[in-house]
Amino acid sequence: MQKLLIYCVISASLLTAGCSTVDTVKSWGTAIGNAVPNLLNGTPLMYRQEIQQGNIITQEMINKLHPGMARRQVKYIMGTPLLMDVFHQDRWDYFYSIKKDSGSLIQERISLSFKEDKLTKIEGDFRPTPASNTLETKKEIIVQVPDHEVDEQGFFSRTLEKMGLVADGD
Repeated sequence: MQKLLIYCVISASLLTAGCSTVDTVKSWGTAIGNAVPNLLNGTPLMYRQEIQQGNIITQEMINKLHPGMARRQVKYIMGTPLLMDVFHQDRWDYFYSIKKDSGSLIQERISLSFKEDKLTKIEGDFRPTPASNTLETKKEIIVQVPDHEVDEQGFFSRTLEKMGLVADGD
């Protein structure tokens, strides 16, 4: 019983001593102090989930927008805006951010302005590309698929034929 008590006291003192050294190193404020809390960040076995927030914005979506579009058309293309300001109802703000597992942060923003329920201005990280660069103006390629022969024999007829029990065409 005495040995058990001694082991418990020793393990408890080691645990508390270990915690106090981490706090002591943190308080140094040096590069070593910053390295201890981030020790596991580079470990390959640690999984860090990507965090996405807001509306996904792509260049293809922006290319579909043009001045004079109605609000419902813009909403169909872009989705519901993240921010609809009560004081500026003629402006829709779309914001997207993603924090990668490596720690890098990507942020994209677009603001759409309306006048008399029609799109007038696009501001932000994306700009519509000229019509010559879009896929819609490229020529359409028509591919003709050749007809294939239809086998009128059923499964069992083909199986019996392969086994040699029935002659071809019977």
